[in-house]
Amino acid sequence: MTIDKSWTTIRRRGSSNEFWNGLQHFLQMVKPFVNDRGFIKYLCRRCLNNASHQLEDLESHTFRNGFMFGYNQWIHHGEPTTANARTTVAGPSGGIHERDEMFDVLDDIVSEDADEDAVGGPSSNEQYDDLFAALRSELYPGVSSFSSLNFLVKLMHLKVLNKWTNKSFDELLKLLKLAFPKIDLVESHYEAKKLMTKMGLGYSSIHVCKNDCALFWKENSLKDTCPVCSDSRWKLQSGKRSGKNVPHKVLRYFPVGPRLKRLFATSKTAKLMWWHSTGKSKDNDVMRHPVNGKSWQEFDKRHPQFAGDVRNVRLGLAVDGFNPFGNMSLSYSM
Repeated sequence: MTIDKSWTTIRRRGSSNEFWNGLQHFLQMVKPFVNDRGFIKYLCRRCLNNASHQLEDLESHTFRNGFMFGYNQWIHHGEPTTANARTTVAGPSGGIHERDEMFDVLDDIVSEDADEDAVGGPSSNEQYDDLFAALRSELYPGVSSFSSLNFLVKLMHLKVLNKWTNKSFDELLKLLKLAFPKIDLVESHYEAKKLMTKMGLGYSSIHVCKNDCALFWKENSLKDTCPVCSDSRWKLQSGKRSGKNVPHKVLRYFPVGPRLKRLFATSKTAKLMWWHSTGKSKDNDVMRHPVNGKSWQEFDKRHPQFAGDVRNVRLGLAVDGFNPFGNMSLSYSM
């Protein structure tokens, strides 16, 4: 029988249900053809059927790098040499995973156009394999509305919105695992944070001079004393450095770029990102949003090219909670 291969030529894989469903159907089809070690030839544009790896990673390789050109007869993946019938790509009702909303997020992360035409060995960046494993894993047997990854992201969102402590989050995970023994969920907040970091939602820790003179960053990253005041970077005990280096102060830097990309990665938040153009008040005498203010309108007049694309982002800095000089009741500066 003839197999429908039209999905293999789709370039914009992240926005195509056809590619996702076709890939899932293909993975089901090739399962019986792995070797005795569980390996199968990888047909992405990097591996070109020259390398064999575990079947479980074939999905992320093919999605990340695209389906190789010219491989029309799937002779290494179980297709018979003669065929005269046509199969259809199975949808969600046919046992293939329904396309999760997190698929678009991962599509943005792996950057579908990066190294699209590259050839050579398999990618050394394996961090996406864990994300795809969590994406295709059911949260609980029989539950198709949530993948393990989708549920974890929403749970972390609730933690932030409601200011849960890390300890309370750990206890919630323990309770969920106790109540639902078969649930596929991380064991702790630490593991959840590691997974979020792979999605570009982590942060960098930068040591700071205790007198706020300088950051131990870039050219100063390896120094043990401040380049300005010469004070030690580390906390000392009895005039000596303790066994483990403990910095006096730590700055946690949250990169803006990856977070803006995440906001545009899903349809729900993407609509909110250009609400200032589509949902603003038509009454110029009422200010419901900064877009109604004179400053915003003056900015648009001065920069018409920037204002012409509603996806361009204006960043505002709020200083609520900042305590740079320690003269408020807060014990830290947000």
